[in-house]
Amino acid sequence: MPHEPWSLVSYASADGPRTGIRTSGGTVHTAPGELADTPLITLLDRWARVSDTLRTWRPEAATAVPGAVLLAPLTYPGKILCAGANYHSHLAEMGVEARQPPAEGYFFTKTPRTTVIGPGEAITFPGGPDRRLDWEAELAVVIGKEGKGFAPDEALGYVAGYTIANDVSARDALRREEAVGPPFAYDWLRTKSLDGFCPLGPGIVPGWFVDDPQDLGIRLWVNGEVKQDARTGDMIRPVAELLSVAARDMTLLPGDVVLTGSPAGVGMARGEWLEPGDEIVIEIERLGRLRNTVGHPER
Repeated sequence: MPHEPWSLVSYASADGPRTGIRTSGGTVHTAPGELADTPLITLLDRWARVSDTLRTWRPEAATAVPGAVLLAPLTYPGKILCAGANYHSHLAEMGVEARQPPAEGYFFTKTPRTTVIGPGEAITFPGGPDRRLDWEAELAVVIGKEGKGFAPDEALGYVAGYTIANDVSARDALRREEAVGPPFAYDWLRTKSLDGFCPLGPGIVPGWFVDDPQDLGIRLWVNGEVKQDARTGDMIRPVAELLSVAARDMTLLPGDVVLTGSPAGVGMARGEWLEPGDEIVIEIERLGRLRNTVGHPER
């Protein structure tokens, strides 16, 4: 495995978004050849061929893009699947005793493409009184090969790479007091899928740079204070099993993103909530840092 990973990114230009490669030091370079003018979401459709070209890429001073402004790496995933209740430490802080192993994986979706924002963009603070916005640092898996019904030991062969996600949640919106009946009391759409509720980035680190997705440090800071500090080895169901479970009943397509759950330290367990102007930084080992702020309330 190369010593220093790099990531595929999207960045702004006068002619629209371009595809680049960002080194671990933060320098963005134009992607080689025609790849520079091909959206990242399209490159994932051609991942088997494209990855052969990218494996030999090396940075050159002439290809650097000074002052590049990063955009969301994927505009937009076909689907975003989110694994819930997938860290031992998170279940413990919520007072839940996990079965070992859980009988089934548990997923919800962040389907609207308006949930996705990029590095440096503001998370929408929805209007209304007593809002309780929460943070959740997550390892996100980016699919690079169509598949369904595959076994866990085959699963990582369907992965193009990894990125960082913040599963922003409006905890106040989960339970609907006006529901017509108990079966309809939970509103996951308004809790998880509002505008700006899925920051992604800064880029997609190809899978060959990550020997073991279960051996990565993951941290989150709010206004410089550490809130989450864990390792992905604390997952109840590891990445390969999650992908296999997700693909049991639906086809995973190139460009799909699977969020793998969040460790302990979320705001709900602390009784702490995000406020307009707050800065959230998530760092995952080998993947870099994703930084976003909370915007002002909608009117």
